[in-house]
Amino acid sequence: MVISFKSMLWSCSLRQFKPTKLFSAHNSRQNCNFPQDSDPGSWESIEGLLQCSANFALLSPISFLERAAKVCRDRTSLVYGSLKYSWGETNQRCLKLASALTQLGISHGDVVATLSPNVPAMYELHFAVPMAGAILCTLNSRLDAAMTSILLEHSQAKILFVDYQLLEIARGALDLLHKRAIESPILVLITDSNCSSTIDITSISYEYEKLLAFGHNGFDIVRPHSESDPISINYTSGTTSRPKGVVYSHRGAYLNSLATVLLFRMDLYPVYLWNVPFFHCNGWCLPWGVAAQFGTNICVRKVTPKNIFDNITEHNVTHMAGAPTVLNMIVNSELTDRKPLNQKVVVMTGGSPPPPQILYKMEELGFSVSHLYGLTETYGPGTFCAWRPEWDSLPPEERSKMKARQGVPHVGLEEIDVKDPDTMESVPNDGKTMGEIMFRGNTVMSGYYRDLKATEKAFSDGWFHSGDLAVKHPDGYIEVKDRLKDIIISGGENISSVEVETVLYSHPAVLEAAVVARPDDHWGQTPCAFVKLKEGFEFDADAQEIINFCRDHLPHYMAPKTVIFQDMPKTSTGKIQKYVLREKARALGSISGPQEYNKL
Repeated sequence: MVISFKSMLWSCSLRQFKPTKLFSAHNSRQNCNFPQDSDPGSWESIEGLLQCSANFALLSPISFLERAAKVCRDRTSLVYGSLKYSWGETNQRCLKLASALTQLGISHGDVVATLSPNVPAMYELHFAVPMAGAILCTLNSRLDAAMTSILLEHSQAKILFVDYQLLEIARGALDLLHKRAIESPILVLITDSNCSSTIDITSISYEYEKLLAFGHNGFDIVRPHSESDPISINYTSGTTSRPKGVVYSHRGAYLNSLATVLLFRMDLYPVYLWNVPFFHCNGWCLPWGVAAQFGTNICVRKVTPKNIFDNITEHNVTHMAGAPTVLNMIVNSELTDRKPLNQKVVVMTGGSPPPPQILYKMEELGFSVSHLYGLTETYGPGTFCAWRPEWDSLPPEERSKMKARQGVPHVGLEEIDVKDPDTMESVPNDGKTMGEIMFRGNTVMSGYYRDLKATEKAFSDGWFHSGDLAVKHPDGYIEVKDRLKDIIISGGENISSVEVETVLYSHPAVLEAAVVARPDDHWGQTPCAFVKLKEGFEFDADAQEIINFCRDHLPHYMAPKTVIFQDMPKTSTGKIQKYVLREKARALGSISGPQEYNKL
């Protein structure tokens, strides 16, 4: 059964509200909403007040591009290798692309999907698709054909923009749709100067630049009917289960863009290096946020330490972001032997809490790192570690520990709390009692696309339930401890996998680590550590040595009883897929002796 956005978004019993009426702009009187009979104290009940185009406009991040094109028309908006565009050019290209989309039959509420790395077309589609009144669905570029076909079917995408390097994945997905007798989306191929001339394009109806050329730069933007109209669908990364389609609204995207700019300490004219995939929470809403600050977007097809350092030097990058795995990649690169950066680069990292050791090393290299926390359901960033001046005098290790906290909500959120999910009571601010992190506010998703049951479950008791465990410190800052599914209960004691992982990362031979529960007939569960060693250290550490190291730095019951050496399964955004490791640990069964060593 197909559930419409309207029925999904307005049937929720938690908070009922009316979509805002759009007003005609033909004349001043028709363009006003005149007071009617209303509740005392509301604006409608006060004589002399009107709501009209003079004092009201629907919030949509589309306006950030329009403003940038007017104010900084000739300023560089985007750089990709030797390719450069100004804000005036970017605006014109987005208008033409929106026009071309409508000529292909796209209308209000249709879904347009993408399958691409961080190339210029992805940036332009973040504006062009909503300008056409459509909904952008950025698919994970590391998915296989089978999962891509499932998401295309679920999203009901009418068009799929695909990068030339991912063309075979897209073709495989469309073949699977055809076998299931499901109508396939129109395919549009994204190419660039490195595109091979040997690519078979016989089945491709449209090429990106040629399609854009068909459009009109005088296109009349299709504005949202309501601020709550969907602007995008982001499928969750699948770290815990099958991906769900998270719906963002124009209002939420507008507010989260500005909130992210503030927490990023992003002044006017930033130079932003695109390490975070556009398909991940719409790049934390920064495609829109950078436009709001008249910044320059540095697009890269592949994230490597060399690309990062080269772009910082060449373009004077001021800001960048990335998962802890990107930071880990930087600090363990041979390029770290170079001198510290000539200028401070502000770095925001999300995902799992970064080990303090990684933060400290990044600081030594000249990066200013802060940790933020959020989920796909909160438009990406929801909280951040608001740094306090008095912490500057702390020893380096203590500063790193403070930076690893997830902190406080940004201005776009109404409230965040850590609660007992059974009683819905807030946990004490003691830094010890764990509870579930819960959100509410304007930058929480509208719901899960075509899944009202999951939406209502996520919003039960009037809060969005994150599934993450945290403590609250006496200063009110939260610190994420684990996923509910990742907590290890051994002999009645709760063991935070994050705490064990932090100790593992402090071992000089460890590059990556993840800890999950292994079943145990006596203790119920015991910690099982999956470890990847640094290059050149493969013979310098064995399982017993790793266990002894943890026992020296943790209460003994928290130390891993099993150590497995292997590469980590990851999502495309760099998150370790713990559900894969949990299955592997579960298959091992109960430990037969006091400890077991595995080296794979």
